[in-house]
Amino acid sequence: MRRTALLACATLLTGLLPLAAQTARAADDPAPAPVDRFEGEVPFAEPPADGIFTWGGDTDDRPALALRARPDAPEGEKVLAGTYDISGWGGFTHDFASALPPHDWSARKGIRLWWEGDGTGRRIVFELKDGGAHGEASELWQTSFTDDFTGWRQIELPFDRFVYRTDYQPVGGIDQILGLTEMWGYAVTLPAGAKGGFAMDGVELYGRADQSARVSLTTDAVVPLKEGATAEVRLTLGTRGSAPTDEPVTVAYETGGGTATSGTDYTPVRGTVTFPAGTPSGATRTVRVPTAKDRAAEHAETVPLGLTVTGAKAPAETPQIVIDAHGLPYLDPKLPVEKRVADLVPRMSLEEKAGQMTQAERGAMANPGDIAGQALGSLLSGGGSTPTPNTAGAWAKMIDGFQLRAQATRFQIPLIYGVDAVHGHNNLAGATVMPHNIGIGAARDPALARRTGAVTAAEVRATGVPWDFAPCLCITRDERWGRSYESFGEDPALVESMETVIQGLQGSADGRDLDRSDKVLATAKHFVGDGGTAFGSSTTGTYTIDQGVTKVTRQELEAVHLAPYRDAVDRGVGSVMPSYSSLDLAGDGRGPVRMHARGDMIDGVLKDRLGFDGFVISDWNGIDQIPGDRASDVRTSVNAGLDMIMVPYDYKEFRTALVDEVRAGRVPQSRIDDAVSRILTQKFRLGLFEKPYADTRGAAAIGSAGHRAVAREAAAKSQVLLKNDQGLLPLRKSQKVYVAGSNADDIGNQTGGWTLTWQGASGGITPGTTILEGLRGAGGDVTYSEDASAPTTGHDVGVVVVGETPYAEGVGDVGNGHDLELSAADKAAVDKVCAAMKCAVLIVSGRPQLVGDRLDGIDALVASWLPGTEGAGVADVLYGRRPFTGQLPVTWPKSEAQLPVNVGDTAYDPQYPYGWGLTTLTKAPGGGATTLKALAVAAAAAERAGADGTGRALVARARLIVQQKAGQRITAALAKPFADAEHLLLTGRYGAAAARLSTAWHAA
Repeated sequence: MRRTALLACATLLTGLLPLAAQTARAADDPAPAPVDRFEGEVPFAEPPADGIFTWGGDTDDRPALALRARPDAPEGEKVLAGTYDISGWGGFTHDFASALPPHDWSARKGIRLWWEGDGTGRRIVFELKDGGAHGEASELWQTSFTDDFTGWRQIELPFDRFVYRTDYQPVGGIDQILGLTEMWGYAVTLPAGAKGGFAMDGVELYGRADQSARVSLTTDAVVPLKEGATAEVRLTLGTRGSAPTDEPVTVAYETGGGTATSGTDYTPVRGTVTFPAGTPSGATRTVRVPTAKDRAAEHAETVPLGLTVTGAKAPAETPQIVIDAHGLPYLDPKLPVEKRVADLVPRMSLEEKAGQMTQAERGAMANPGDIAGQALGSLLSGGGSTPTPNTAGAWAKMIDGFQLRAQATRFQIPLIYGVDAVHGHNNLAGATVMPHNIGIGAARDPALARRTGAVTAAEVRATGVPWDFAPCLCITRDERWGRSYESFGEDPALVESMETVIQGLQGSADGRDLDRSDKVLATAKHFVGDGGTAFGSSTTGTYTIDQGVTKVTRQELEAVHLAPYRDAVDRGVGSVMPSYSSLDLAGDGRGPVRMHARGDMIDGVLKDRLGFDGFVISDWNGIDQIPGDRASDVRTSVNAGLDMIMVPYDYKEFRTALVDEVRAGRVPQSRIDDAVSRILTQKFRLGLFEKPYADTRGAAAIGSAGHRAVAREAAAKSQVLLKNDQGLLPLRKSQKVYVAGSNADDIGNQTGGWTLTWQGASGGITPGTTILEGLRGAGGDVTYSEDASAPTTGHDVGVVVVGETPYAEGVGDVGNGHDLELSAADKAAVDKVCAAMKCAVLIVSGRPQLVGDRLDGIDALVASWLPGTEGAGVADVLYGRRPFTGQLPVTWPKSEAQLPVNVGDTAYDPQYPYGWGLTTLTKAPGGGATTLKALAVAAAAAERAGADGTGRALVARARLIVQQKAGQRITAALAKPFADAEHLLLTGRYGAAAARLSTAWHAA
């Protein structure tokens, strides 16, 4: 799923009006305090120094800045001027020096500046940096003004107009309070989409802070209670810096409005609460509202408690007392799910049904009241969209807060919250991060795949999240694809064998385990053909293959790309996500059609033919890629069979458009009822109506030794030994080992994309064990030099860990700033170490890398894939604690020109064939052709008897014989039958697999 939260920051600032300065100063206001005069006192410099620096989505997005002398400068002689042409995002920052204490602005009312307007109507975003260790690890707070004037104007930005950025924070958050006592500077985000210029001068602090700027009142936003109980609404005073109040704070309150009837459903109340001067921060008062009990079955009713606050900032939301729905059949957990759904759907309005079909991003919830106001059915966290701080407790608290808002709806339908936990709960700091799917495919262990899913589910559900956008069932057919590592492999039979992960996530196929505190709803994605897109077919930005066109015959579609979905449906997968890509089905006369619009595939094949009874969720803004306007996108996608639409920031517009399309007769009411029934069915199965809030009893196991042991085993079994001359591996603890390479000691590179953020990042981004730390922990004598600059003499063996840096989706496409070559630094490290001693090279990457030109100088070669946080698992096989047992899940090419190359191709001459993988478990049996013939006979007998374990073991022995004879002399004549045998093995044809291995042996 594409995650562009960073690019969407400006969209969250709606409703903030431009503020022209009031040049007259109140008599008791202090004189302005300069921040920047732009006379040369502040240099252009990068952090940690004091200075102004530019930034942007790419190098072209950075504005050009200069200090220019201007006779009309509002302050002094110079101004800060610049030009820009921003396609993504860009701007500039003034960070104060990290080596000096932060500034204290708490005594001031706001910040102001002179801006030369050109009347374009463009919005300028102004950002403050508050708290934390320095300007690049602080909280970000924003407001904006509109350039709707010409000439110089002083713009005043009161501090109480700044809002906390919910879409992006460089750190996990500090306290989410604009304290103003630890200020590290400011930033300006310039408009995107058109060339422009600007001039700015005289940034200064102005005015005196009044009490309401540093004292705030918070309340319970929603107070649900049973009919007849007394509601207790807490009023809590908070002060900046925890100082007591200087003046009294009064709160007048009064019930009124809402859907409950005053005097019948509740006793009206009104009055005043006073917090006297000197009240400490955290003081609480309670307002009580009695409700009546009439015993009639009815939906939920609301009682707003209006507040008028003097002396403090009022709460952002009016408290809502909610008298719970009661007595209605859908609320009865003893009824079958089908009857509960059948009772609830007819009660709902069209607007409520449209809300259930709408999914918004948590970062868009600047007004959490929209959850009830729009009757939203779902929220999600995109990649890197996390609460602050990013802890399990904060996740649970955040989601509980969202669920609480949903209780203010008529039928109190809970939200279903979703995340991309694609290799563990990878958005959560400290979670257990599994190998990416490509490594799980290499492990060839369905039971282990299920256990990784179970660990993921337990950690995800313990944070209050009941829905996971995983697993990806794509069949990767071209390693130039930036999503290759999200696939279990290139063979549909391999992908199907790994779908045990669905049971790990969900439990039983009939859905009876979904309400457990350690299970989540799974999502099969991306339906269908996302791994088959042709290189050069993408029209998304600079992508070359991701989101492109998959052109296949109907037979190819069924045999390759559709096959895993049949198995997923049989396994009871609860949701399915369509692909961004287009499908060009030979012979249907339609040409390429976006999958989000292919009703023949979603409604016709998935739901009707395969019998899928879950719900279909769109990808991130996926319907926007359908040709046409908003209305046509909505009706096309919903009529095609999409049940819930992921519209991260445009949820209001989508819901309105869907209602309009239904009322206009362009989307049938029956389609809406079907979609909502499917969504509600899964919510009932998950137990959300009875238990909408987080069950955090499993939170203590997040990142636990037991969970990490599963990830460590998966990392070990994912390692594929491609070459092992003279038995260099496993290493011996008596050897002196020289470790080098960019990926030896980098947990970020080791975990890859979709780790903490969408794209992932290099460095120490999450707790775990690097490969270097694993080697040291194994007890060996280890010397480390990343660039191999340390002396190499005196060592017995070298281990060089090289490969890729993180990326996700089309950002990682080959041709989009990426290739399949090692970096120059990695090549140099390999060359130096391998020239000095016997060496093992480990390739940490999401796809094969081209190393054929260096193979002769490498004694052992290991495909390590992206092993996750447990680098000790890699060390386990290097030192022989576990044997190498992994096999290639994809074909390893000789050159990029060979791509695409896959098992089953007529022309097949790779560096290493699909299924290749040496072992340190046991020696190959002797006997050559005679033994192979006997193994084939025995394997065929095992196949007839249904003895799968025996059949697989016999074929594995035959594979060892072939690999031992071949060594590194892998010809096309050997590679093709070898790869074919692996496919036959995975489809249960053990006799034929052994026979093909016999053919490979004769070709060796």
